[in-house]
Amino acid sequence: MRQIEKIQPKRLQPLYIKIKTFIVDKIDRGEWQIGAKISSEAELVTHFGTSRMTVNRAVRELTAEGRLIRKQGQGTYVAALKPQSAFLEITSIAEEIKRNGGNYSCKVHLLTDEKANPELAADMQLKPYASVFHSVLVHKDTDIPIQLADRYINPALAPDYLKQDFSTISPTEYLLQLAPVYRAEHTVEALIPDAWIRELLEINESEPCLALFRKTWVGGKVATRSCFYYPGSRYSLGGRFTPSASDNTEIY
Repeated sequence: MRQIEKIQPKRLQPLYIKIKTFIVDKIDRGEWQIGAKISSEAELVTHFGTSRMTVNRAVRELTAEGRLIRKQGQGTYVAALKPQSAFLEITSIAEEIKRNGGNYSCKVHLLTDEKANPELAADMQLKPYASVFHSVLVHKDTDIPIQLADRYINPALAPDYLKQDFSTISPTEYLLQLAPVYRAEHTVEALIPDAWIRELLEINESEPCLALFRKTWVGGKVATRSCFYYPGSRYSLGGRFTPSASDNTEIY
């Protein structure tokens, strides 16, 4: 007697997966361009006839995957392709964004001459309360903050730093024009940044950042002490390094 094959019922796809697919299809077909605001969660709830929780899960997961960016109090936008910064050889953030097809812009939030407190002075091999240049810049891709750069610069090595127009040249490009760096130290941490950093990066209090701390030397003197903050959902760090006796990697 022939055995009748048992037909397994098809499993229904979770609705949040369908919503994710709907959003990704809109992006991939170009209906929602990079930087464009997508439908609100309320509109998606109505369109799919589902709960706010289901829609929120789909949007939250696409944000974590780097396809969307949520701006607090403004809505959700299509993200650019997530750029990757080399860990050991850091190039200009402006060049990285342009190379990835992005639309680079920069906003200067601080560019000033300060007195180095004793801790900063000791770290930069300066006398306590000696002059030090300080800049805070936010680098953007399609008007979305990608990096906040908080830098202290030794004035003796870049005396005209404060006179530069950093909307036309990035600090990295400018500093590398002055002198190659022969030594650098850096560490990376995952952290929740201070409120003022979150505000400038347009992220909420639960968004983690990658913080890259770097100190550079030129001619035996400390040139810069910097911290670069990258929203975790918008950026990644990676790299390849081949040690060489004659290696002269330029890092700022």
